Amino acid sequence: QVQVVESGGGSVQPGGSLRLSCAASEFTLVYYGLGWFRQSPGKEREGVSCIGNKDGTTYYTDSVKGRFTISRDNAKNTVYLQMNGLKPEDTAVYYCATCDYYCSGDGCIPTDFESWGQGTQVTVSA
Repeated sequence: QVQVVESGGGSVQPGGSLRLSCAASEFTLVYYGLGWFRQSPGKEREGVSCIGNKDGTTYYTDSVKGRFTISRDNAKNTVYLQMNGLKPEDTAVYYCATCDYYCSGDGCIPTDFESWGQGTQVTVSA
C-alpha cells in the first residue's frame, strides 16, 4: 500500500524559500515516481514536479522551472521539494503523491498524480 506523509509548509514573504518533505515507504520509492501537485481555491490542480523511481529523472511544470528543485534521499525514504524565489501565486496546498510524466514535442511534464497525502499549506504574502 502506498503511503506518503508531507511536512514543511508555512508562510513566507515573496522571494523566500521553503523545503517540503515527503516521507514514504521503501516500497513506494522503489516502485513509483514521487512528486508534488498543488491546489488552491478556484484553481485547477497543477502538477508541480515529479522524480522518477528508476533513474531519478526530474520533471517540472514551466511555472516553477529554475526556482524549485525536487530530490530524493533513498536512505531516508524521503523526497524533498526545495522552493526558492517564492511568489504569491505559489500559494496553495501542496500534496505529495505518486506520479508519472508525459512527453511531447514541447518537452516533458509531471502528470498522473495518485495516492496523495494530507497536504501541507504554503502561503506566500507580504
